[in-house]
Amino acid sequence: MTRTASAIVADLRRGRTSAAAEVDAALDRIEAGARLNAFTDLVADRARRRAAALDARIAAGEAPGPLAGVPFAVKNLFDIAGLPTRAGSRINRERMPAAEDGALVRRMEEAGAILVGALNMGEYAYDFTGENVHDGASRNPRDPARMSGGSSGGSGTAVGAGMVPVALASDTNGSIRVPASLCGVFGLKPSFGRLSRAGSFPFVASLDHLGPLAGSVADLALAYDAMQGADPDDPMQAPRPTEPVLPELDKGIAGLRIARAGGYFARDAAPEAFAAVRLAAEALGARETVELPEAARARAAAYIITAAEGAALHRDRLRQRAGDFDPAVRDRLLAGLAIPAAWVSEAQRFRRWFHGRMLALFREVDIILAPATPVRAPLLGQTTMRLGEAEVPLRPNMGVFTQPISFIGLPVVAIPVWPDRVLPIGVQVIAPPWCEDLALRVARAAERLGVAALSPA
Repeated sequence: MTRTASAIVADLRRGRTSAAAEVDAALDRIEAGARLNAFTDLVADRARRRAAALDARIAAGEAPGPLAGVPFAVKNLFDIAGLPTRAGSRINRERMPAAEDGALVRRMEEAGAILVGALNMGEYAYDFTGENVHDGASRNPRDPARMSGGSSGGSGTAVGAGMVPVALASDTNGSIRVPASLCGVFGLKPSFGRLSRAGSFPFVASLDHLGPLAGSVADLALAYDAMQGADPDDPMQAPRPTEPVLPELDKGIAGLRIARAGGYFARDAAPEAFAAVRLAAEALGARETVELPEAARARAAAYIITAAEGAALHRDRLRQRAGDFDPAVRDRLLAGLAIPAAWVSEAQRFRRWFHGRMLALFREVDIILAPATPVRAPLLGQTTMRLGEAEVPLRPNMGVFTQPISFIGLPVVAIPVWPDRVLPIGVQVIAPPWCEDLALRVARAAERLGVAALSPA
């Protein structure tokens, strides 16, 4: 496993390493792990040039940034200057190369991090498996015969395999939290509107979030703080000030009211999903159970909005290039074109109601713990799974516990828990809007208590 971003920065500051050495080491790890199929593009020459320039600035007495020398990679829906922004598709490979980096790529590099490449993903982010028909599946770093999860599968694989300490990804219905759960890494889905989405290929404008995956909570906080800030190029970004979380990270959880999600979140999943929540709850002192109102309807409404908005985005591509889509993605988008406008309107009305009820619930508790996925990493090619008494399609149902949360844009940290020493599974640490600091503090406490970790104790 690679060192954490925090350790790289500390060593660079003490003169124990160089940005050039860290980039070369990351490129070596990526080559060694090529069979996992995490990357679709490398920008090795660019990375080496930037590393050399950073080392020269440090040698000249400039203070290194908070992420100085840290190699990172991004899901291939982020713009990278000189590369077409694939978004996991065949069609997008024919686009003109991006003229400049996406906003969050720029902010990471302004903080001293160094981009090394673009990561595999599910086509147009409409995926929970990590299996891409054009680029091949990104494989699980814990067991290459298993799925990495999607749609940010390459991001989960790259961090879980130690290729890079931090990767950027997107989350519409669970695409950060599902790979974090299956690959056993930490992931942050910030509040909707917190981070700029400028320079990224969209999926569902009213649900898309961007955020980091990392090998530690401190690394999540480092990357998140570096990416905050207003961006006039993103009209959907909320007008909020920068609110750094790193200074509060080790504040502890004394006085926080932490509860477990019951009802919908406590049925129809594998025993290990509930065991992971139980372990986290016991370690964190969460004794209360709360029920999220109408969570099943929230998931259904999220499906309607996702299908309708996603289909509208791809209408022309579906009309002109239907044969170039992954058939599973194409068919769901075509179905989305047939959704009545009245259904979408009703889903949006319910969304406002659900948001209000959740705000009321958060007056009673500060943090809610819930499963991130209903099962651990399935085998590649697996098409069904058992939830409760039913055998259900796997691809749409991996997001059964994530969709009701992203539906209203709540901030969540996914933490990796090991109910046994076999495979990890994630737990969602869910906070009120704009309270990423609370979610990260609780995740950090779980990490320090040993219940959340990259490897089994």
